[in-house]
Amino acid sequence: MPGCRESPLKVDAARHEPQQPKLGGTDDAGSATIQHRTACRIVSARRRRRRPRYRPTRASAFEQAALALTLAVTDPTGISSQHTVEVACEAPDDAFLLLDWLNSLIYEMAVRRLVFGRFAVSIEGHRLHGRAWGEPVDRARHMPAVEPKGATLTALKVEARDDGAWVAQCIVDV
Repeated sequence: MPGCRESPLKVDAARHEPQQPKLGGTDDAGSATIQHRTACRIVSARRRRRRPRYRPTRASAFEQAALALTLAVTDPTGISSQHTVEVACEAPDDAFLLLDWLNSLIYEMAVRRLVFGRFAVSIEGHRLHGRAWGEPVDRARHMPAVEPKGATLTALKVEARDDGAWVAQCIVDV
């Protein structure tokens, strides 16, 4: 589909091993799709199929949501930790905390012209303190597929499952 760009590389966030992307063909609306296996559910507005992974803690689910955001842009395995950005968020519940976290990262990526490859999150109540490590965008090396515009309320969910694992998900506009 014209104007639809796909990431050239897929990384399984649980194992951090590069893999070739699986092209999903087209969905019912005719949009090109690509399947990414990531540690949470975060997808571009054009993608319809999702495969969430569950994390043992709420903080690790938020870290993996940030990594999935990077996966929508580029392969995070080659990103060095030249710059550290600290982010603090507070929200009335976990779902809005995820939105604030991801939108803060999107803001930092846009303003500082950075891509992030590593994240650390601590959460107390509904206060998040996070760190993101990354480097300036090099278009030739990083080959960014999209520029994220913002995390949305669409499919927004942060919850602990019955087995104690956490899932954090939302749709990100690109």
